[in-house]
Amino acid sequence: MPLMTLASVGLAGGLIVRTWLTSSRRRVKLGLSAAYLGVMVFQLVFNAVVLFPMRGWTALYYPTKLVALALLLLPLYVERFVLVQHQDDFYMPSAADASAISFAELRRNRERVRQSMQQMTKMTQSMSVKHLKTVLSDLPRHSATRYINRGTLTPAYFDDATATLADEAVYLVVSNTGSPASEIISAFTQKQYNHVSLAFDHDLATIISYNGGDNVYPPGMNAENLEFFHQKPDASVLVYRLPVARQQKQLMIDKIAEINREGSAYNMVGLVAKHSYRPNIMFCSQFVYTMLQLAGVAYFKKSPGEVRPTDFIELDYYKKVQFDYEITF
Repeated sequence: MPLMTLASVGLAGGLIVRTWLTSSRRRVKLGLSAAYLGVMVFQLVFNAVVLFPMRGWTALYYPTKLVALALLLLPLYVERFVLVQHQDDFYMPSAADASAISFAELRRNRERVRQSMQQMTKMTQSMSVKHLKTVLSDLPRHSATRYINRGTLTPAYFDDATATLADEAVYLVVSNTGSPASEIISAFTQKQYNHVSLAFDHDLATIISYNGGDNVYPPGMNAENLEFFHQKPDASVLVYRLPVARQQKQLMIDKIAEINREGSAYNMVGLVAKHSYRPNIMFCSQFVYTMLQLAGVAYFKKSPGEVRPTDFIELDYYKKVQFDYEITF
């Protein structure tokens, strides 16, 4: 198992270094680096969740190990695909090319190199062993096929939500929490904010989203509080106001009550597959968009499984939401 892990990490690291030594476009380099890291995470998850628990089951262990070995070749197929698609962009500089680089060009590119190194450093920090270990150890709490969270919202929550009906608005809360999962997601999205929640009141007493349960509740639809967002010193929260009619707000509250009764689960697989096995298995942005869509107040068109937290700000072409306030810690 350690050898498989070292092989995955070593191959991904070597290919990333090789990518940044090429003369391909920066966009291609970033895309390839993210792809290699994504494949590496998939390999580590497969080894930890599938391969390692089967050790000792001779009939299944060795075929599964062959699959794990085959997965080690996946980054090479990714590189091959990019080489075919970007033949003119992806090449190693020749000695003649290198000798033609002037000092002026080096000075002009110094800032770009510095920014690229900063991004790589941030990506490395986000994909740290500590973060990966935390996320992987949390995987057994999740389910991609059954509802494991049921009834965590109390009658008091729904009383508070119903009391807000006079305020004809809902609040979209986009946050940079600093949780291990959020940090890993940021390595792939290259976005600062990677979590979104829904609240029915200005003071966020009714804030709710899909999350991991913070080791208190099962992963799925859970109420949140400000302490949930403060998981690193520079965590921040942006609050946006979206006007809605009273009836539309009631529709969302009723749907949340229905999910609370039926059950839910966090859509960990959907972060990659962009698909839910059952209706109430969602991730944060998928949930918020589904609520807006249900109430007829979704202001951009996208498949719920494709929606990212920052889409609620970046895709607001018709200025439907209004910035309300920011919370810093």
